[in-house]
Amino acid sequence: MATAVKRKFSQSTNGRGIKVVATATAGTAIHTVVAGTTDGTYDEIWLWAYNSDTVDRLLTIEFGGTTAPDDHVKVTIQAQAGWVLVLPGLILQNGLGVAAFASAANVVAVQGFINAITD
Repeated sequence: MATAVKRKFSQSTNGRGIKVVATATAGTAIHTVVAGTTDGTYDEIWLWAYNSDTVDRLLTIEFGGTTAPDDHVKVTIQAQAGWVLVLPGLILQNGLGVAAFASAANVVAVQGFINAITD
């Protein structure tokens, strides 16, 4: 039977949000997923973003790599609209990384958790 353990992002301090500083690839590091390729062993990633700026900002999540469009998830985060779901429980493994860059530095923060899943 599969088990899941909720954990913070590997780059989060005490479970706090991560400010997106990068404005181009390679993005601000968010999380490095579980090592290995064992079937049934994944990190399930839940990520929200908040834009504190007074204008909308484009956020690009680099999901497992930096190749566009294969590894990119692009979402426009409205100004001061609260937390917006960006990654709805997508899975990743093999020590790959999740990173982010935005159209302006230091105005978008990301928050969330992973469910570490094992069979």
